[in-house]
Amino acid sequence: MSALTLLMILVAYLLGSISSAVLICKLWRLPDPRLSGSGNPGATNVYRVGGKLPAILTLLFDVLKGMIPVWGSYFLGISPFFLGLIAVAACLGHIFPLYFNFRGGKAVATALGSMFPVAWEMALLLIATWLLVFKLSRISSLAALVTVCLAPFYAFWIKPQYTVPVIMISALILWRHQANIARLTSGKETSFRRNQ
Repeated sequence: MSALTLLMILVAYLLGSISSAVLICKLWRLPDPRLSGSGNPGATNVYRVGGKLPAILTLLFDVLKGMIPVWGSYFLGISPFFLGLIAVAACLGHIFPLYFNFRGGKAVATALGSMFPVAWEMALLLIATWLLVFKLSRISSLAALVTVCLAPFYAFWIKPQYTVPVIMISALILWRHQANIARLTSGKETSFRRNQ
């Protein structure tokens, strides 16, 4: 592993550690999303506590956190496997943010952003999958789980050289959704419609 690759992994983690949900809620004088709603500092929970505009801004920034370091690394000629590690580092930053006491979100949007630079077709397919499952279920976590489970298959189909990194990211997100999986299997996960 080259020094440049190590540097980009560090940059990805530090960028991923910027919690847009917390910062945007502070700017809008909204409750801390880690302490309100679902307790998850992500776009869906920001929508619950603050409405559309703060949620859209949170989503945009979370996507960019994954996109920028991977895109930069891609143009620097870093190989697909290490691009995957850079994407994982951005997601780890989101989940365990250095600047916010390591209390972060679930990295779905950040993972999606990391895929755009190397496989935009797959990223669009992932978005379509999430939207379809969410439209049918109105449960954000279920939409995320179905999407990340399908992501490795999409990668193998569209960009097979990225299959292993996508599996790594999917496993990380599934691990982060353990509580949601438990609630879904017990029928206790709250739908977005009911929560609104």
